[in-house]
Amino acid sequence: MTSLAGQVAVVTGAGSGIGAALATALAAEGMRVFLVGRRAAPLEELAGQLGGPVTPLPADLATEAGRAQVVRCMPAELHVLAHSAGAFLRSPWATTSAIAWRRLDAVNLHAPMLLTAACLPQLRAAAGQVVFINSTAGLGAGAGTGAYAAGKHALRAAADALRAELNADGIRVLNLFPGRTDTPMQADILAAEGRQAGPGALMRPQDVAVMVVAALRLARSAEVTEIVMRPMQPLG
Repeated sequence: MTSLAGQVAVVTGAGSGIGAALATALAAEGMRVFLVGRRAAPLEELAGQLGGPVTPLPADLATEAGRAQVVRCMPAELHVLAHSAGAFLRSPWATTSAIAWRRLDAVNLHAPMLLTAACLPQLRAAAGQVVFINSTAGLGAGAGTGAYAAGKHALRAAADALRAELNADGIRVLNLFPGRTDTPMQADILAAEGRQAGPGALMRPQDVAVMVVAALRLARSAEVTEIVMRPMQPLG
């Protein structure tokens, strides 16, 4: 296993959930971490808790200006770019508006791909690694989740294409598909479904972070391309 100490990471969606857990885990590895999210307050709170070389960086990645702001703050080398920001929509296929589709894809699909493209010089300089926190919805869709799942399917395809283009530069690309995880987004989803999660029915954000760190630390003789995770117990 290789060390991540002294390397630079950008984590989007770092204000809560999986993003916050991953940022915490990377900081514990000795990385310099940029915390990216739309709201400044949770980023600053997390940075205060972690201490060390951790920088809150509020930005709306669904906008060109927000992505440019992140790139301007980057050093010459970026070792890890982890995409954890996301939005969810439950809506019947026939009644999902064009505006709703565009807003969802702007966050879940276009933002991570365009930010990655903008950071390519820094990633190439470091032979860096790109991590997409996808969703098991990207592997199979259910009723009422068509728009969300379609974007996640597209993100998987985009990541596959990115990997094929960037492996020659020494850049590794990981797509991770977590099932239901104990995050604020999942709490909203369960409330909308009128359901409650029993013991063991949700993964912890830290579980996902542990898997990502393990993949990042893997020796460069190999690459982990996809990881699928799910809770041990069914939701019921």
